[in-house]
Amino acid sequence: MGSLPTEPFQPLDLDLFSKESKAVVDFIADYYRDIERFPVRSQVKPGYLRNLIPDTPPLFPSPITTILNDIKTDIFPGLTHWQSPNFYAYYQANASSAGFAGEMLCSGLNVVGFSWIASPAATELETIVMDWMANMLKLPPTFLSGGLGGGVIHGSTCEAVVCTLAAARDNALSQRNGEGITKLTVYASDQTHFTFQKAAKLVGIPTRNFRVISTSAETGYALTAESVRAAMDADVVAGMVPLYLCGTVGTTAVGAVDPLREIGEVAREFGVWFHVDAACAGSAAICPEFRRYFDGLETADSFSMNPHKWLLANMDCCCLWVRCTTKLIDSLSTKPEILRNTATEVGIVIDYKDWQIALSRRFRAMKLWVVIRRFGQANLMEHVRSDVDMASISKNLSLKMRGSTWLCHDD
Repeated sequence: MGSLPTEPFQPLDLDLFSKESKAVVDFIADYYRDIERFPVRSQVKPGYLRNLIPDTPPLFPSPITTILNDIKTDIFPGLTHWQSPNFYAYYQANASSAGFAGEMLCSGLNVVGFSWIASPAATELETIVMDWMANMLKLPPTFLSGGLGGGVIHGSTCEAVVCTLAAARDNALSQRNGEGITKLTVYASDQTHFTFQKAAKLVGIPTRNFRVISTSAETGYALTAESVRAAMDADVVAGMVPLYLCGTVGTTAVGAVDPLREIGEVAREFGVWFHVDAACAGSAAICPEFRRYFDGLETADSFSMNPHKWLLANMDCCCLWVRCTTKLIDSLSTKPEILRNTATEVGIVIDYKDWQIALSRRFRAMKLWVVIRRFGQANLMEHVRSDVDMASISKNLSLKMRGSTWLCHDD
């Protein structure tokens, strides 16, 4: 219900902010200490929360202690505890103390960095951090800033894919005088994440023009150059225009790795935009022993991976690099009068609003910067290697458990 306030309303009372922020941090710390006590998947019935929360919003304020208690009693039962050690769906726990610190700084500074002049540090830190990440992953030099390429931080893979598909679409249509969007075709394997089909629909590619190429156990559920070429050849014969191919390093269902060099060369033969999605597995490339899975990445037009899935950067943080930023900007840029400024006009700065769907953008670079600085490359590599080792142990144990001899042991 809340109570009648006794003090003048101050939306940002700094003394109260400090006190209540500490209370929230302690609350979250206690949550993580107790997280294994909760069932991983919520046990509530649909509509449970409607019976616990009033139909009308409160007229007067409630103390933070009351709100936190309501979260514990009302909200916690309806949560799926993604960070629980017992959570085995989708991808592993990704939260970290540095990720929390970066997120707090991102929210606390509350920068809206759509253009360079809106906050120069936000733009320039993003460019630097994306080059840091590119160097950590040993990406081809064509993806670094300072040349034709560069990187940008999005919220999700879907956003990144929509942007690259839009760039590919507009580049293709510009060569056809704006005609023929119904002829454009997109290619992916039957293991590719479904977000690519959604993205294709969002940029106007008819569903019938999305080609799902079959894979098999014989190829490790990966695409082959032959299957990609056959699909594109068939479309060309039918009068269609191959537009976009997605290759994946680490598919969602089975962790398949497509042969990037081979299918990338096919994409070049047909003049197709080649995107490589490594949403989760991309983080592994910081370790030299895993970089062989990314051989051939130099054939790609764009590459994306999500530090919020394996590199300890809390949601949301998706890194996208493109070989030619001009194609991306030409497709996504807007130049309203109210955003005009000298630095932008002379073209000496980056305005990341032209590299994404939305105009407004969060200071996500702060979060990634804090994570990299706080942990360093050595600890981040150790984190990845530790997870790989645990997965290997789990796999070997599973294989043993399937053996009849092992199952017959009394111990």
